[in-house]
Amino acid sequence: MLGVAYVTWHLWRITPGGWVAKLVVAVLFLLWMAAAFASMLLRDKASISTITALYELGHPWMIAFLYLLIVFILADIGVLIRLIPKDLLISNTISMASILGVIAVVLTAGGIHYRHKYREELTIRTEKQLDRPLTIVLASDLHIGYSNRKGELGRWIDLINAEQPDLVLFGGDIMDIQLRPLVEGNYAEEFHRLVAPAFTVLGNHEYIGGEKDAERFLKDAGIGLLRDAVVQVKGITLIGRDDRSNPGRKALSELADSLSCFTILLDHQPYHLEEAEAAGIDFQFSGHTHRGQVWPLNWLTDTMYEKSWGYHRRGDTQYYVSSGLGIWGPKIRIGTRSEYLVLRIEYQ
Repeated sequence: MLGVAYVTWHLWRITPGGWVAKLVVAVLFLLWMAAAFASMLLRDKASISTITALYELGHPWMIAFLYLLIVFILADIGVLIRLIPKDLLISNTISMASILGVIAVVLTAGGIHYRHKYREELTIRTEKQLDRPLTIVLASDLHIGYSNRKGELGRWIDLINAEQPDLVLFGGDIMDIQLRPLVEGNYAEEFHRLVAPAFTVLGNHEYIGGEKDAERFLKDAGIGLLRDAVVQVKGITLIGRDDRSNPGRKALSELADSLSCFTILLDHQPYHLEEAEAAGIDFQFSGHTHRGQVWPLNWLTDTMYEKSWGYHRRGDTQYYVSSGLGIWGPKIRIGTRSEYLVLRIEYQ
């Protein structure tokens, strides 16, 4: 809350006019914040339409607050080292209009950018025997619910089906915190339109929302759930690890015992990538990071993970860490992208 107080104080100072104008700006900023928090606090009490409206209205506040905080901190440093004059931050119409205008443009552009879904294609050639070449569509972090609703999910299903895949794999966090909008909106019927068998693992959001409820939804949706499980499908071995939210999940070495076919590992959070290499996994797909979602948070995720986004290789093991097809919170991407992966596996 110190950050909120700091930004609100600066908005009060920079707003031109008397105390009435300053109070209006400060109150509007705090009401905008209240809408964001109300969308989370009232999820079990208000109607779906009300929560959805609060999500749409309030969640962009998070990004606006982040950028206002960065701007005012840099401005204060500039004043401290006498790089910029102090009066630029006090009752200054030009400064206020410039700051708010630029942030509004950035948020709008980020919202438009989020709507575009990037198609990433990767071809892997293997010496391991295949029944035939495979096309697999992989996507992570759909976060469907209050933000990414049923119509948007339908658009994503169309994108996946257009690839005519042999298999569809989801890397966890299909749901966004709560299952309620998925059940009441019958989101499961959209997944039944998939033209290929689909499998998934649990992500941390399924644990937040209740893994048992998530299991029921995935069963209704016709998606195979792999919780520390191994299946043979389409001539390959598919391993799904339970999310690390479960401290009792099995070790990968136990799941990957005696591999012979081409093996794909689904593990929602991309920690300890060396384990897949040691286990002889051919390809690992993960998500979770969103690559920070907006700049400069991607700098943070890039330091947190060995690979926070994109293609990676360790020895004979290849990886792809997805920045996610959907989004958590505000539907805004700045310096990152929403994507799905088209993986082609061919016999070498």
